[in-house]
Amino acid sequence: MGRAARRAANGLAGAAGHRAGKAAADGSARAGDAPQRPMPPDGTPAAVPRWLQNAAAWSWRLLLLAVVLYIAARVAALLYVVVVPCAAAILLTALLQPLTARLRRRGLPPLTATWCTLLLAIAALAGAVALVSTRVQAEYPNLVSQVKRTTTRIQSWLAGPPFHLRTGNLQVLSDDIVKFLSQHKSLVEGTVVTGGKIVVEILAGVVLTFFVSFFLIKDGDRIWAWLTSRLRAERKRRADLAGTAAWQAVVYYVRGTVAIAAIHAVVMGVTLAIMSAPLAAPLALFMFLAAFVPLVGVLVAGGLAILVVLAAKGWVFAVILLGVLVVMNQLEGHLLQPQVVGKMVRLHPLAVILVLAVGGVVAGIAGAVVAVPITAAVTRAVRALRDDDHTAA
Repeated sequence: MGRAARRAANGLAGAAGHRAGKAAADGSARAGDAPQRPMPPDGTPAAVPRWLQNAAAWSWRLLLLAVVLYIAARVAALLYVVVVPCAAAILLTALLQPLTARLRRRGLPPLTATWCTLLLAIAALAGAVALVSTRVQAEYPNLVSQVKRTTTRIQSWLAGPPFHLRTGNLQVLSDDIVKFLSQHKSLVEGTVVTGGKIVVEILAGVVLTFFVSFFLIKDGDRIWAWLTSRLRAERKRRADLAGTAAWQAVVYYVRGTVAIAAIHAVVMGVTLAIMSAPLAAPLALFMFLAAFVPLVGVLVAGGLAILVVLAAKGWVFAVILLGVLVVMNQLEGHLLQPQVVGKMVRLHPLAVILVLAVGGVVAGIAGAVVAVPITAAVTRAVRALRDDDHTAA
């Protein structure tokens, strides 16, 4: 009995030891699987939260990105005469490339199709400049005389019932406006509208714009292939995917903006012509150009047109023009933008305002013009890469 009892006790002790060893091994495995906190030299556990570690990791990356962007902005500012024509050339290429592609499908050689497209664009630009110059020279004296008559009527209206206001200050303001218009007639005719001085100053930029546009339209595909030729197969595929999506966004944006700007210009020109207001053609062209600055451009051009109509035709016609502009703005927001531009480059109005503000601060009017298409292109490219990642997963 004593011997059997000793064997039973030894068996129980061995089983208990086995279970203890297994529990220790499991605990060691779980401890090995669990993430280990970094231990400082003094042996106390690290007290840095995970979110702070992630914030610190992102901070130096964002600072490095900010430095790179700042250097790029400084370089672009130094090369402003080159950067702005190149940006304009990209937008012009996005507008004219579909016509060139159609001419190529009709059987024209690439060189001939490119020249036909650019010559057509140059002819349209020269015709617009000639029309504006002629109309300004013909209608500017009439604008000055109409301003005098309108201010006289406003003075009589304010001096009578029920206002009975003194119009001395208004007379002084009217005389100042007429004097300013008379003194700056040559400035408006020769510099602002006809471009006498501006054309001389930006002639190099215009030539560079058409030069770059010519090669982008003719050899754009080969230039892109050369830029991505050093990439590996998978990276090249993703670069082509992102580049195609970004370029489609720019093309849709430019084509849609041109269509909407043309509609605004036609409505403005027809309305001013029906009112027999002066400077109808120049104001319509200014509306067309201003439409390339979303939200802000149409407001500025419309405000200028209302002031001209108010000075030349009176407040009744000015209110009518204001109503036409409000209706056009609503049609643009609810019909033209969704149908013409489409979902390809749809951005929230708040994003558009912020992007315009940043672009205007960084590069002035040119920055405001290119800010929205750049944002649309980047957004579309990122979305295409994200969809590709989801498809691959």
